[in-house]
Amino acid sequence: MEQYTGKSILEKIAIGKVYIYKKKESSVRREHVDDVDAEIRRFETAKTVAIDQLNRICRKALKEVGKDNTAIFEAHRMILEDREFADSVCRIIREQNVNAEYAATMTGDHFSAIFAGMDDEYMKARAADVKDISERLVSVLRGRETDTVLCGRETNVVLRSRETDKDSPVSVLCGRETGTGSTVSVLRGRKADTDSTGEPVILMADDLTPSETVQLDKSKILAFVTRHGSPNSHTAILARAMNIPAVIGIDIRDGWNGKTAIVDGYTGQVTIDPDPAYLEAMTDKMQSDANKQKLLKELKGKETVTKSGRRIRLYANIGGVKDIAAVLQNDGEGIGLFRSEFLYLESDDFPSEEKQFQVYKTVAESMPGKKVIIRTLDIGADKQADYFGLEKEDNPAMGYRAIRICLDRPEILRTQLRAILRAGACGNISVMFPMIISVQEVLECKRILAEVKAELKSEGIAYRDAEVGIMIETPAAVWISGELAREVDFFSIGTNDLTQYTLAIDRLNTKLDHIYDPHHPAILRAIQTVIENGHKGGARVGICGELGADTTLTETFVRMGIDELSVSPSFILPVRDAVRKLE
Repeated sequence: MEQYTGKSILEKIAIGKVYIYKKKESSVRREHVDDVDAEIRRFETAKTVAIDQLNRICRKALKEVGKDNTAIFEAHRMILEDREFADSVCRIIREQNVNAEYAATMTGDHFSAIFAGMDDEYMKARAADVKDISERLVSVLRGRETDTVLCGRETNVVLRSRETDKDSPVSVLCGRETGTGSTVSVLRGRKADTDSTGEPVILMADDLTPSETVQLDKSKILAFVTRHGSPNSHTAILARAMNIPAVIGIDIRDGWNGKTAIVDGYTGQVTIDPDPAYLEAMTDKMQSDANKQKLLKELKGKETVTKSGRRIRLYANIGGVKDIAAVLQNDGEGIGLFRSEFLYLESDDFPSEEKQFQVYKTVAESMPGKKVIIRTLDIGADKQADYFGLEKEDNPAMGYRAIRICLDRPEILRTQLRAILRAGACGNISVMFPMIISVQEVLECKRILAEVKAELKSEGIAYRDAEVGIMIETPAAVWISGELAREVDFFSIGTNDLTQYTLAIDRLNTKLDHIYDPHHPAILRAIQTVIENGHKGGARVGICGELGADTTLTETFVRMGIDELSVSPSFILPVRDAVRKLE
């Protein structure tokens, strides 16, 4: 029995035979071309074919993972259609007289390196998406198979290939290879290395692109394990949406092919050739999980209330409209944290008032009658957008970020507040300001909010007044929470930043993982202090950081007097279950 530990993507267990998928290695050669105009036409044709492929993938994703997760491939398509990307490819072709394959690869590498060099883990994970796009282009240009993952259809597109200088078919062979007896032709129509009975497998690979992941036939995949990847990648997001257990960071060996393996999504452990006792124990645990999931579904529609009648508001954290489906699916009671900065991170320029209004309005209308708390822009630190023109800082987590930027550049805040107040006329919206360290900051935010209300009223634009809250995520805010409570309607404790600031530990520094302790007595005492001071000042108190989903602390938080918990959608029902079991 061999055991290896990586990073888990989904807390679930899978047991089955290993199937190792190896992508076809291919290097892109730099070739001189005389007719650059013809080469650019080749690129434009390939781009059209690639966009058509992504449209088909979007349709499949809609069936497999829901509308919210098709945004991944719509984003891929938008990059392909983006003039900056296309101009870069064409410029390289013209200036260097090179083939389109080489130009597409160089452009993909350039954009990928930009994302990979960002501090924000979410943005860093986008590097894999750009590589996926450039590889798709190269595959089309070469006339090679691209979408060959059990879709049950075949599409042929004719495109002139530089390698043969003939019209060669781009066969998109989506389905099992006939007559091979292979386990699965799960990817690119490949034949498995060993014959099998056709039972589902644990797929192992160096890495999987988002398009490969969404095209997996879920009936034939128990789990997947990769050597590379990120918990924040679109591949990981899709794995969660498809409810496929996955572990990344495992040094996969060729000799594992065909062997029995166990993927433990709780611990990130992968076991090869488990001994009988361990296999029996994990089989029992897998069955127990299945029973637990069945019970959790029975909690939909029920109140989040203790046995003694104490009610806790249980909300969800989201990053955009795409997450609403998961909130509704898991019976969220509202939105406790809308991270509005993703609107800015996904834009090439400051999003207009109208664009923001439409997004906030959609969220409010999707949650009729339910609370929606929108956190104003929290950019800076590990979340960067080039058009803000922010300078590089030695200590960005404690630097020019969030409310500090918004109060220094109030036109940004005014635009966002106008959009929020207007959207409030369509639902129950509250506004929340992040990274507060003083009463003066709160007063300034309220002053700007009052001016925006007056502007809207004078312009005859419909709006609704909003409750005002603040994030408690700095030690300074904890110790003056009594004074702050008198100025706002509610607090939301951001335990992620509060923990790193209190312990003086960068939560993204893996070297410090062994001492990063969100259960530290200092953190729990800080939370208790905020709850007590908030209630004395007439403010509701909630938690929106990851600690809110920690069911080992649910009883502690309820005992402290917490009013609200806001968690990722997938944690809503487990937290409700934990609350309902309390006396």
